[in-house]
Amino acid sequence: MAGNKDSKQVKLKRIFTHLFYPNWRLKKLFPQSALDDIETAITHSEALHRGEICVAIECSLSLSATTSNQSLTDRALEVFSLLRVWDTENNNGVLIYLLLAEQRIKIIADRNINNKVEEQQWQEICTTLALAFQQEQYSMGMNDAIKQVGQLLAEHFPKTGNNVNELSNKAKLL
Repeated sequence: MAGNKDSKQVKLKRIFTHLFYPNWRLKKLFPQSALDDIETAITHSEALHRGEICVAIECSLSLSATTSNQSLTDRALEVFSLLRVWDTENNNGVLIYLLLAEQRIKIIADRNINNKVEEQQWQEICTTLALAFQQEQYSMGMNDAIKQVGQLLAEHFPKTGNNVNELSNKAKLL
């Protein structure tokens, strides 16, 4: 019975964390200059490979998502789909998803790049990014993560003569 009470407390804590996580925090942590830096980093990275990198930053989840206990992975997959990161010619899009209310990061990669990169490599990028965030190095951490993702894409999908930009390079604020 105690385990059930603990899980209810965890669920309630998560709900309140998301309900009361202020939207202004997103602009404080990622002001326009940081968003511009992210766009520039993606643009520079994508000049070196045929992959597509997308960054999505979400302040907090909706009440329905928290009450249904939507996982980080499920939400990142939903965003991956909503932003159509899966809809690239070579199926090599990569989403870097940040959930600020929980200070968690998830990388979702389309099947063609995911077949070539181990989950541990994506997790290492997330861990490095989380460490940068703990040191309040948000812009630098994100730019380093974009560079690391770009290096993996360049290794497996090097640039060719016609390197079409299929997704916007602007960070998506959700």
